[in-house]
Amino acid sequence: MAAAAQAPDSSAPHIPVLLRPLLEAVAPIEGVWIDGTLGAGGYARALLEAGAQTVIGVDRDPLALEMAALWGAAYGDRLVLVQDTFSNMDAHASEVDGVVLDLGVSSMQLDRAERGFSFMKDGPLDMRMSQQGPSAADLVNTADEGELADILYLYGEERASRRIARAILRERASGDIDTTLHLARIIESCLPRPKPGQVHPATRSFQALRIAVNDEFGELVAGLEAAERALKPGGKLAVVTFHSIEDRMVKRFLQAKSAGGGGGSRHAPAMRPEPAEFDVSQRKAIGPDKTELAENPRSRSAKLRVAIRTDAAATPADRKAIGMPLLKGKR
Repeated sequence: MAAAAQAPDSSAPHIPVLLRPLLEAVAPIEGVWIDGTLGAGGYARALLEAGAQTVIGVDRDPLALEMAALWGAAYGDRLVLVQDTFSNMDAHASEVDGVVLDLGVSSMQLDRAERGFSFMKDGPLDMRMSQQGPSAADLVNTADEGELADILYLYGEERASRRIARAILRERASGDIDTTLHLARIIESCLPRPKPGQVHPATRSFQALRIAVNDEFGELVAGLEAAERALKPGGKLAVVTFHSIEDRMVKRFLQAKSAGGGGGSRHAPAMRPEPAEFDVSQRKAIGPDKTELAENPRSRSAKLRVAIRTDAAATPADRKAIGMPLLKGKR
């Protein structure tokens, strides 16, 4: 039997949100697990401490793997590090006992101004998780007004998307927009001053650009498909989201893949054929309790969904049916 689930020790850089309910939902924890979003290693450590024989930590950010090489030494060959996107996880392991995904940007990325994820400190307008390929500055300075507006609206649910896109084009006519604070000032000029307790005016736009730069929605669907291929019958999938669109996509993916599930939309209620690829016993997402909310306000938007893999053959997901936002044209 696996040992009782525990949080990782205090030497971890941070404790991830919904850690305790996740460990409880997937217990008993044993065998081989994939942490597809290794980050600072909070989930991987917890899985190892809770009884996993091996954890394969996957991350496309080289910084995450550099950090993991230091703290992971204590676990020896029980921790396997892989630099890759989690959409390719099944190339590194199969017939695994569990997969954990913690979506979005990590605190270690937000806290480093040179990574360009945050508008709280000035830094280069980068936002690349892999530190390769086109950056947010490339996107902001070359996309046309329509594409920028669509990205801000579809990926960030920003209602002032067209106003902000026009302001960006006006500003870049006199020079490139290449720092986080420069872009944040442009966005602030387009929106009312926030009231106490409201998010910063640039929050939704920065989120949308980060999602676009890293193809996070496409990666999510491909990652869920990869997890389905990698899991053995009875294997457990746990996904933590912070974004309403991502949670909706995960919810509809699991609905479409479970017994009695439809096409992922109430407007297309056709029943899926048997057999189902996942068993979803708890349809409602798990959120933070009062204690976690008090200790970590960042957890307020977090949602956890858990499913159990069946022995049915893996099949591709219908991206439109599960609600993946689609831009009019691919960049």
